[in-house]
Amino acid sequence: MQIVVYSCWTNMQNKIRVAPLAGESLGTRSMCTFVETKDVKILLDAGVSLAPIRFGLPPHPKEYEAIIESRGRIEEKAQEADVVTISHYHFDHHTPSFIDWACNWTSPGTAQKIYENKLVLLKNPKANINASQRRRGWVFAKTGGKFARKLEVADGKVFEFGDTSVRFSGPVFHGSEDTMLGWVLTTIIEHGNEKVMFAPDVQGPMHDVALKTIIAEKPQLLIIGGPPVYLMDFRVPEQQIQKGLESLARLARTVPLIILEHHLLRAEGWREQAKTVFEAARKSGHKVVSAAEFLGKEDDLLEAKRKKLFETEPPGRGFMKWSKLQLPARMLVKPPI
Repeated sequence: MQIVVYSCWTNMQNKIRVAPLAGESLGTRSMCTFVETKDVKILLDAGVSLAPIRFGLPPHPKEYEAIIESRGRIEEKAQEADVVTISHYHFDHHTPSFIDWACNWTSPGTAQKIYENKLVLLKNPKANINASQRRRGWVFAKTGGKFARKLEVADGKVFEFGDTSVRFSGPVFHGSEDTMLGWVLTTIIEHGNEKVMFAPDVQGPMHDVALKTIIAEKPQLLIIGGPPVYLMDFRVPEQQIQKGLESLARLARTVPLIILEHHLLRAEGWREQAKTVFEAARKSGHKVVSAAEFLGKEDDLLEAKRKKLFETEPPGRGFMKWSKLQLPARMLVKPPI
């Protein structure tokens, strides 16, 4: 499976190259990205997942096809990578070591393929972390992490690889202030006069500290997760969603190129929801694109289209029988797709 590494912009010297490997616009939950300079190859947040239930339905067979392809891309680029990062311990941002064919498409050997002999720069699993992620961080160190050449806490640290600097912010909120979802790290990769910033799951950002952190860095390329508009007034207040969108519009006025992904793209109407963001970019001569667009492809929002897919492309009898199993049973058996 050949993967093209695309230049992150065309009007500079292309010292940093970027390739999104998985994301909502590519049919899965993820922000996994491969970044390369002449000094180091970095695999950012090597995880990918599917929503176990959406619209009362399990993932459609097309979503399983997408996660299989995404896993393949991630595993292939892991073979090239020197460094793998973990911004936080959700399974769409790191790869677990248990069998789960229902949501994560993993087996005990999957994590080994990704982390073996790598320098793994990770979120501190003991500080600024909620209970579930603390446990996942502990489990990772005992399982997939044991194959790494080295595990190193990255919070607030700088790592030098030749002429390339890889810096991590201190923990910022996974969304709004004091969210139960905990904290994440942002990553800044700098080489010469070029700078890429990776800001997963800040959801806009919704919190001013995260916004100020990004603005202060002045990246030419920002890879960021937008707010979860599909959860508005269900799990997330509209005020917080609007805060995330306002922050994105502000960033669109200051950052030349934004790859906008993740939670925002779990709604089919995300572009309409984010029209102020696109307008701010247009007026500033900047661009906001999805990961798919960055790769020259069309968006493939499979989770957002799940209900329609079940209606227009109904799965076969074997798949439907499998889908009615309880989740723990589905995790142990690959779906018949």
